[in-house]
Amino acid sequence: QVQLVESGGGLVQPGGSLRLSCATSGIMIRIYTMAWYRQAPGKERDMVATITSSGITDYVDSVKGRFTISRDNAKNTIYLQMNSLKPEDTAVYYCNTQITVAENYWGKGTLVTVSS
Repeated sequence: QVQLVESGGGLVQPGGSLRLSCATSGIMIRIYTMAWYRQAPGKERDMVATITSSGITDYVDSVKGRFTISRDNAKNTIYLQMNSLKPEDTAVYYCNTQITVAENYWGKGTLVTVSS
């Protein structure tokens, strides 16, 4: 049974940093592309960052230079380091992996609030 569990969210002031974690079980993350998405209030869920099995990363333009996605294959965990946070980064952040067309897994999310 595949499980993704996010942690690390919270309240942070503009300009601050947070590191999100996604602990996984039931899969070997080293062979899959892993992703972080976010959903702001009243908006659709959008991709934030992805990392392939070979370590190639991609980011939505709005977070480039501020966010870093990484993986620890030994711990089956992925991370999202978020620096220089802005109020518009406020959202619920979700961990995701799509193994097949029919197997698309999500965590329950962790809330990030950027506010003074």
